[in-house]
Amino acid sequence: MKLLVKLLLLVFFRVKVKGIENYHTLDKSGEPMLIIANHTSLLDGLLIASFLPGKTAFMIAEEHTKKWYERFLLSFVDHFKVEFHNPYATKRVIQELKNGTHCMIFPEGRITTTGSLMKVYEGTAMVATKGNATILPIHISGADKSKLSYLDGQHFAYVKRQWFPKIQLAIQPGIKLELPKGYKGTRKHEYFKDRIFNILKDASFYGEFEPQSLFKALVNARNTYDASEICLEDFNQTTLTLKKLLAASRVLGKKLHEHLGEQKRVGVLLPNVVGLPTTFFALQAYAHVPAMLNFTAGLGPIKSACETAELKTVITSHKFVEGFQLAPLVESLSDQITFLYLEDIRGEISLADKLSLLWSNAKSLPGYALNHEEEAAVLFTSGSEGAPKGVVLSHKNINSNVEQISAVLTLLPGEKIFNALPTFHSFGLTAGTLWPVLKGASVFMYPSPLHYAVIPEMVYQLNAKFLFATDTFFNGYAKKADPYDFYSIRALVAGAEKLRPETLQLYLDKFHTPIFEGYGVTETAPVVAVNIPQKFKHGTIGQLVPGIEYRLDPVDGIEHGGRLVVKGPNIMKGYLLPDQPGKLIEPKDGWHDTGDIADIDEDGFVSIKGRAKRFAKIGGEMISLAAVENYINCASPEGHHVVVAVADVRKGEQLILVTNDESLSRHTVKEAARVAEVSEIMIPKTVILVEEIPVLGTGKTNYPEVQKIADGHFDNADTNE
Repeated sequence: MKLLVKLLLLVFFRVKVKGIENYHTLDKSGEPMLIIANHTSLLDGLLIASFLPGKTAFMIAEEHTKKWYERFLLSFVDHFKVEFHNPYATKRVIQELKNGTHCMIFPEGRITTTGSLMKVYEGTAMVATKGNATILPIHISGADKSKLSYLDGQHFAYVKRQWFPKIQLAIQPGIKLELPKGYKGTRKHEYFKDRIFNILKDASFYGEFEPQSLFKALVNARNTYDASEICLEDFNQTTLTLKKLLAASRVLGKKLHEHLGEQKRVGVLLPNVVGLPTTFFALQAYAHVPAMLNFTAGLGPIKSACETAELKTVITSHKFVEGFQLAPLVESLSDQITFLYLEDIRGEISLADKLSLLWSNAKSLPGYALNHEEEAAVLFTSGSEGAPKGVVLSHKNINSNVEQISAVLTLLPGEKIFNALPTFHSFGLTAGTLWPVLKGASVFMYPSPLHYAVIPEMVYQLNAKFLFATDTFFNGYAKKADPYDFYSIRALVAGAEKLRPETLQLYLDKFHTPIFEGYGVTETAPVVAVNIPQKFKHGTIGQLVPGIEYRLDPVDGIEHGGRLVVKGPNIMKGYLLPDQPGKLIEPKDGWHDTGDIADIDEDGFVSIKGRAKRFAKIGGEMISLAAVENYINCASPEGHHVVVAVADVRKGEQLILVTNDESLSRHTVKEAARVAEVSEIMIPKTVILVEEIPVLGTGKTNYPEVQKIADGHFDNADTNE
């Protein structure tokens, strides 16, 4: 009977099993085996029982054995019914494990209604430890697209649900749980729950991640989700469905390719409008590499970026150049750069070009079968600490980060992300644009994050589920937003700069909506860690996303933590440096030094103490400039404060506070330090009042400009003397 069921599943569902050697390795060891998996459909038990060798006993929640079709499917597997909320329910499983039976539990206890991981019960880990069993994680993909899944009804329309979708079982290596010493009671239960969740989260990433080109990922998205639903829209009321996005990318890509020829890297100078992702995928279709230029940076940095990436052509639009008053910049660069305007390119597209889609195949285009290790995009560092460097990301880098995000944040097909972060910033490109498009959701693209009064109202009108921003932008929105504007939001996610506790509290008080802080850098495509609803700790940036290895390199003068160095599939191919144009400088052994000082607690939550460059050495002691800013922020949460260091003949360096808060003085800062109970060495010696703190287009503080303000203050003082 088992062979017959397996044959039927193979024929109808084309089941593929990856990692079966992990099962055999564990089976040969003779150790008790507890199999766990995500729960996607009524088929799950049947799939595991049919494709795993030997006999497996299933632990099934009693409430899922009452309907006739549930009982029919369960009749094909060895199972026993339990009450999941009964503390004695696990005893039988533990006994079965001790008797040598391979047992199977779905830790979620119910079939997912989101397509992603739901709440996990700690009993699974308790069973594993008391039964002295090794856990074998399995990730089931594809079954949630079947008619036998329980996907939330409102999202049925956005997924191509089939009777017989292709299904994959990805078996991961076995894991032995060890309870840390001293963990008892609630602490022990929380640990067990967290470990199982993280195991399933990691299995989700490794099971779903497929190394492929970005254009192939777009084609797969078009074939997976309802291609007639809108995936892109902007404030011009321009909309595109997945079907039209793919078609537009193919037609536009062909015309751009006629102009570009063999050029590899191509500049893209566009705002957040539908034309930008269309251009991005059009270049991907013909294996060109988009270099995303920061139009807020000014002539010098943009010219430097073009030279660093060896760009000969930049794609822009007449409307954008005129609206953003970039004509002088274009004119200045025209001697070395050819500008292609989208309006002109579209004018060249004929009816024959459009009709060619009928007999051509997207899979035949150069970008489809491109090696995933090839360059996919060039982004540029923010320049917040010096001249921007080119960061070369591969198709593998970006696709893996999309899957890393999907493994930790639930985004349902058809849901909407509001993205005002510029796509020349990796946060705005990967998380804000590519993630929703490639996962069957939609993104509303807005050209500026600085429209503080407009954005909350648009989020309200659009019923957006996600909003990404920086601390600076979130503060701006809070001042203008109505308390009900974020009613539809499931997650506000902050990145690019530290989230101040005052900002978090403001959103809890005014909107009753938390902000989940995350962390990333351009070099990691960008997401490295993030707090999520199931796993968060305020004051940290969350836990590392799946697939990331890390180490903390020691730093003189810092007792706890060190320089955060990371490795994983999302780590860049390498740098393009301004003084070595076109030459790719690869990360050593695949490791990237983030330049941030971090600490990681026993639960895996990461705390960023500050940039390594943002520490001052005063009287031989290392002082975090971010820590100084923190206590000043508590005293003046409405202001924007930046602490920098300047040379000091006596103590090596001294602290300078640059602020836009007129109420702050050296006296009030000293009082704030007294309330915060910090040492005198952490009190700035000088307070400089400015009208506005310089910021970059991404919302980050422009530290070089702030440093110039501080240095200029002392230069003027010396001159006056």
